[in-house]
Amino acid sequence: MPAASKVAYVEAGEGEAGQRIDNFLARILKDVPRSRLYRILRRGEVRINGKRAAASQRLAAGDRIRLPPLQRSASAAQQDVPKTPSRALREFVTGAVIYEDRDLIVLNKPAGVAVHGGSGLNFGVIEALRAAYPQLTELELVHRLDRETSGCLLVAKRRAALRELHALLRERRMEKRYLALVVGRWPFGAKTIDLPLMTHQRQGGERVVRVHAAGREASTRFEPLRHFGKAATLLDVSLGTGRTHQIRVHAAHAGHPIAGDEKYCERDLDAKIRAAGLQRMFLHAHSLSFTRAGAAVPFTITAALPPELQSVLDRLAQG
Repeated sequence: MPAASKVAYVEAGEGEAGQRIDNFLARILKDVPRSRLYRILRRGEVRINGKRAAASQRLAAGDRIRLPPLQRSASAAQQDVPKTPSRALREFVTGAVIYEDRDLIVLNKPAGVAVHGGSGLNFGVIEALRAAYPQLTELELVHRLDRETSGCLLVAKRRAALRELHALLRERRMEKRYLALVVGRWPFGAKTIDLPLMTHQRQGGERVVRVHAAGREASTRFEPLRHFGKAATLLDVSLGTGRTHQIRVHAAHAGHPIAGDEKYCERDLDAKIRAAGLQRMFLHAHSLSFTRAGAAVPFTITAALPPELQSVLDRLAQG
């Protein structure tokens, strides 16, 4: 569907039921940058059945979606080159695939690669996969990982699979586990942090999340796996909810921010860990587990800890 030059209305079909409105817009307005799509959503210019639509709102079959004028100038269009992900990015992303079947692709996403384009990035994982597999016309992200987080990332190959997996996420029947190295000696043992989170926009559009009484509920469970003296602790982390920056903010609020997290950790706090060779945020989506429709046993996938993180642990262990 081309970008509209005036207000337009589209209707969600059966195949779109359960899909997030931001993903729906990205699919039908392919020539509009995601950053602009999120901007019109924040401003309330996209409406579903006459009501303002949040980016995370899910569609139902028959929903009437209002699209604002999105005519783009020739100069704006010229700024969109290149039009497709580079061969290097396509090969980098496809090389990270660790599992594939009729319904799913699972990647061990490398740190530094965004899951989708936007916010100054032309392309991410999903655009690279679509370019690498043009025959798969329904590829969609099931969930997201921060750009600097590595590990298990689910991509649905069919809309029916996407709806099923989104239902599992909504009903909290998908277990997501992370490995996180935090600054200092974690003193709490196994601990669940239930504190609401609110997203703020800093000047320049940077997104920052804070613990706030008026925020959305968020639950994170931390369990220590290994202490490295007083310098650091390796934690197993599981999510009760899936809020933006949830693990990072809850860990920082507990006084033990994730090592290498430039947004929520003061750089001098993790100096000893950086001296062990850490050059990125130490947060890795280690495993996913869920029961698929008709399956007798859960589907479980594990993504190995990247070598650059394992080497940090090895050096810390040596003292």
